[in-house]
Amino acid sequence: MNVEMLVFDMDGVLVDPTETFRRALIETVRHFAHVEMNQDDIVRIKNGGGYNDDSEIAMLAIRSAGADVEAVEVREFGRALFWGENCDGLVRNERWLVRPGVLERLAKSRRMGIFTGRGREATRHTLNRFCPSIEFDPVVTHELVEHGKPAPDGLQFIQRAKPEAEIVFVGDNIDDCRSARAAGVRFVGIASSRTPRYRETQVLFEKLGAEAVLDNVNELEAILE
Repeated sequence: MNVEMLVFDMDGVLVDPTETFRRALIETVRHFAHVEMNQDDIVRIKNGGGYNDDSEIAMLAIRSAGADVEAVEVREFGRALFWGENCDGLVRNERWLVRPGVLERLAKSRRMGIFTGRGREATRHTLNRFCPSIEFDPVVTHELVEHGKPAPDGLQFIQRAKPEAEIVFVGDNIDDCRSARAAGVRFVGIASSRTPRYRETQVLFEKLGAEAVLDNVNELEAILE
């Protein structure tokens, strides 16, 4: 696979969101709606498309339970769980998924970018913690786009910034794949066997035209050789 620029989603690709953002989602729904969600529920909703933002999934579950809560309150509660005070919240549980040396080798011959639904603060915190020596340019967070995934805005931003580069977007959910299709960008899906409904996700990626579906981002080197 000949690739000039790799663009990575973050959660589910570079970093495991299970005990950070998704744990915050589960705890937020428990707090406001007094119902229990699990990781399978989250993937089921994401595989339906249109719910790339975890706070929107939380609102869906809370309203389905009949609770009347403002979206801003839900978002702020989840944010507080994630950050805690002085970064002692769920953010401490972040687990990096990329083996040492992989990004360094990929960056030797390719440009590297980020397109994530995260905010700027959370994105920079994680990149500075786990891969401070890697230059990602551009880094597109939700503040930079009018419409989030599955809209193509973020990838189109990168296309305008790097018009000469052929892009491959690496993502882990259906909205990533749909965003790539809408932007006319090649897509590689990550469907980890450690996550719920991974076979369902694999099939959806294939139906949507993914060029490859990998178990984890460390397999990317092999298909690029």
